Amino acid sequence: MNQLYQLEEKIWFWALVIIPVIILIFLALQFWKYRAQSKFADKSLLKRLSPNKSVFKSVLKIIVLCLAFLCLTIALVNPKIGTKLETVKREGVDIVFAVDVSKSMLAEDIAPNRLEKSKQLVTQIINNLASDRVGIIAYAGKAFPQLPITTDYASAKMFLQSMNTDMLSSQGTAINEAIKLAKTYFDDEEQTNRVLIIISDGEDHSDEAASVAEEAHNEGIRIFTIGVGDVKGGPIPEKRNGIVLNYKKDNQGETVITKLNEDTLKNIAQSANGAYLNGKNTNEVVENIREILNTMDKTEFEAKQFADFKDQFQWFLAFGIFFLLLDIFLLERKTAWLKKLDLFNENF
Repeated sequence: MNQLYQLEEKIWFWALVIIPVIILIFLALQFWKYRAQSKFADKSLLKRLSPNKSVFKSVLKIIVLCLAFLCLTIALVNPKIGTKLETVKREGVDIVFAVDVSKSMLAEDIAPNRLEKSKQLVTQIINNLASDRVGIIAYAGKAFPQLPITTDYASAKMFLQSMNTDMLSSQGTAINEAIKLAKTYFDDEEQTNRVLIIISDGEDHSDEAASVAEEAHNEGIRIFTIGVGDVKGGPIPEKRNGIVLNYKKDNQGETVITKLNEDTLKNIAQSANGAYLNGKNTNEVVENIREILNTMDKTEFEAKQFADFKDQFQWFLAFGIFFLLLDIFLLERKTAWLKKLDLFNENF
């Protein structure tokens, strides 16, 4: 389902940096004023000289000013709300992405590392889709459903970016588990355009992947594999706060070198009437996937989406102007009602 709201000019969110700047300037001024007044006279004498000065009023003015800038920034972004929900018929292919999140995907033999490269590949493939539906699976020693089949590409990319090598406690690489889980994603028995794209370094710790891929093919699923990494391999860094502390070692204390295993990925793709693609060149991979999908039969399905989006900036503009006027006329000296409240015990 398409989103209920849209943000027309997201670039204006940068204007929000002015709020912490205002707060920092206010705090710096308050500190400077305190230091200057301390040199001039003691606290009790200053109270007698300025009986109507209010700390609370100064804080309130800054809060109101920040609210004004917040509302005006949102007005510039121009949020829109969908006012009409429509059911539209679309044609497309159902694509499930199975992303390897085992520790070997941290190897940096392909920049920035295998896992980040996998995310880039899937993101660019999704960006080039038209009306296809997508789902996402994460797998290591076991497979875990990340996102069911959907047309919401924004959510798909959000879930994709949150994936990491710590999300699954079961380590190892069992591609067969990912294929088995992917089979449950396709719920329409009459559907013939089922696609599974496996992104991995091909280090499979199970021998079942090819046979499970053949079973999937018999159920109408075509499997395409994308290899990330280098056949020469590389070590697996162990980092803390982005700094490499060590490299993963085996039981004998030797540094583990993980290599891209293209043969495994080719066998899986061949068993399921698919193809293997080397993930080194993102543009080539995206173009090849696009050409493959264009040759496939499309299935018609219904999707709900919001239409007739209406501007909402005027509400935020009105609130922004209101807060600005409130700030201008909200003087720093105490008003009668503030004197009665005495929130900071300033009369004592």
